[in-house]
Amino acid sequence: MASDSSTSVTVTRVRGTGIAKGTYVRVSTIGDSGERPFVLVPGIGVASNYFERLAPNLNEFGPVHALDLPGFAGVAHPAEALSIRKYADLVGRVIDEMQLNDPVVVGHSMGTQVVTDLLARRPDLTTAVLIGPVINPRERSIGRQAVRFLQSAWHEPGDVKFLAVTAYLLCGPKWFSRILPKMMRFPIERALPKVQADTLVIRGEFDAVAPREWVRRVGELLPSSRLWEIPGAAHSVMHAHAEEVARLCVEHAEQPLEYDEGGVLRRLTHDQASQRRRASADPDLGDVTKAVAGRFVEAVGMLTEDDETIAKGKTDHAEAMKSAHEKGDAESA
Repeated sequence: MASDSSTSVTVTRVRGTGIAKGTYVRVSTIGDSGERPFVLVPGIGVASNYFERLAPNLNEFGPVHALDLPGFAGVAHPAEALSIRKYADLVGRVIDEMQLNDPVVVGHSMGTQVVTDLLARRPDLTTAVLIGPVINPRERSIGRQAVRFLQSAWHEPGDVKFLAVTAYLLCGPKWFSRILPKMMRFPIERALPKVQADTLVIRGEFDAVAPREWVRRVGELLPSSRLWEIPGAAHSVMHAHAEEVARLCVEHAEQPLEYDEGGVLRRLTHDQASQRRRASADPDLGDVTKAVAGRFVEAVGMLTEDDETIAKGKTDHAEAMKSAHEKGDAESA
């Protein structure tokens, strides 16, 4: 699906207003044409890299803007811990500052809280996707959520675990521990009924963080919703099953809901949910080398706050991934 997508990444900053001086959102963009833009909001502690497989697939439909929020992915920590509301205001500022016309707003994990809070106050935004929404109010405790996270992580592929570890190291335990209580206390169940946007909700089969009954409840609370479950996937479903998630997102954007499907949870069949494509049984050394080098360059850029270096690293990594993907397709043909 992503064979014609762009691999060129540009990185820009959008400054916040009304909060600590110097606070900004880093925006990584691929593509500049298409029907509608996407805005991707990641979860607590992690980086826009969590969307690195999803973004090229979405780029077939429109430009994609993946966000790194303050305190995460090497973006400077503000002096004070930001609330979900303040993060939502920053996402809204990105949309306004970049003059994005009714983008499809996608949130994952804590990003679903940020997106929900924004949409509850922005009826002009008409289409949303919530992936692995949190937190189930019946399990609103750090201990319970830690157990759920570990249960879900058991089913995540190795590359997702690597992304998580590196992202948490960049975030740092101090900032993570300051934001975690904000996430735990946010009453998403109160904000969901205020969302007027047509909303697609996606969960993975093994996502213990967003259990099946809670996702059904999310659908019941939303005024206009459609729910899907992807077999074999866990909490980071948009990375491990990027093509399936992208297909659902694009179909949702193209076909507005005619009626609210409420808490009806549809499930992709195993035939519909193809297993993750392997780039090659014997990965090409050149692609592997370029991907690793790209990741290193990106990390250097994050540590030095050099956006041009970050963009180069992301572009090199994306080119290596695309090359490996195309070779894998050729081998399986």
